[in-house]
Amino acid sequence: MQLAVLGRLLSVGRAVLAALRGRLGALCWSLAPLCLSVPLPLPGWRDSGPRPEREREWDDESPTPTSVNYHFTRQCNYKCGFCFHTAKTSFVLPLEEAKRGLAMLKEAGMEKINFSGGEPFLQDRGEFVGKLVQFCKQELELPSVSIVSNGSLIRKQWFEKYGEYLDILAISCDSFDEDVNILIGRRQGKKNHVENLHKLRQWCREHAVAFKINSVINRFNVEEDMNEQIKALNPVRWKVFQCLLIEGENSGEDALREAEKFVISDEDFDRFLDRHKDVSCLVPESNQKMRDSYLILDEYMRFLNCRNGRKEPSKSILDVGVEAAIKFSGFDEKMFLRRGGKYVWSKADMKLDW
Repeated sequence: MQLAVLGRLLSVGRAVLAALRGRLGALCWSLAPLCLSVPLPLPGWRDSGPRPEREREWDDESPTPTSVNYHFTRQCNYKCGFCFHTAKTSFVLPLEEAKRGLAMLKEAGMEKINFSGGEPFLQDRGEFVGKLVQFCKQELELPSVSIVSNGSLIRKQWFEKYGEYLDILAISCDSFDEDVNILIGRRQGKKNHVENLHKLRQWCREHAVAFKINSVINRFNVEEDMNEQIKALNPVRWKVFQCLLIEGENSGEDALREAEKFVISDEDFDRFLDRHKDVSCLVPESNQKMRDSYLILDEYMRFLNCRNGRKEPSKSILDVGVEAAIKFSGFDEKMFLRRGGKYVWSKADMKLDW
């Protein structure tokens, strides 16, 4: 009898220890540097990316991950010269692990998820991102689910299968001159990027997906007048970025791109904005606004801190939890709100004429 009771007590003890183990990494992380960190890697993969040289001190309160950009892949079929999230790895999380992380973010306060890359439609011919979109809208019931894509790999069948779960599709288009797109590297094969943009605009209209355009203003397009083309496409937002250098991504010895030749001055950027000031959907973002006002998750679900001009990763939220990881993200929540990061982002609230 006593042996049976002892056996049951040992079983209970093992269960308790197993539960405590799942929280130990986050606990030690929260006490750093007073104790050693105990990372708990996912089965089947290792967080082998570079660690930051120094990690900023914790703030009194963790920011809320209201809007998160998840770059789940670094692979891309384009070779844009200024890309600041380049193909340094080919790693993609297993689908169920990605879903687990997204559920953790929802629990921590996430309202909007944006899937990006790399090119998100490259993984499993769009099925991977489609399943994540459906999960976030159907299971997590997020108010807003969006994708940023170059658009070259999207098929009409994808809209028919997953369009109802997608709030916003943002297509990157830096020029309405195909010769300029070729100079930038935004092209593959003979497909015309601008013609494809108009086709995607129509599919978004047919499937009630809000259409957005992202443009990076650089030395090759800074003198271009895009007023007529943007007004004709009538996106809900035209996000205009100033070309940004990130060491280790598009600048420096270990970078895969050399974006210095694309860089423009603040004055050049302001002149471009002034030329397009009558475009009602224009949303300008200078380097200052961009650098610290985005919550970026990489392919390992690590927050990327860009405050020092390069991407310094936190530990993965899958290892230490959202609250512990986000403290090292460098995220400026006030700048996020000041730049208009929170807007009407659910297509149910947009009242658009599809």
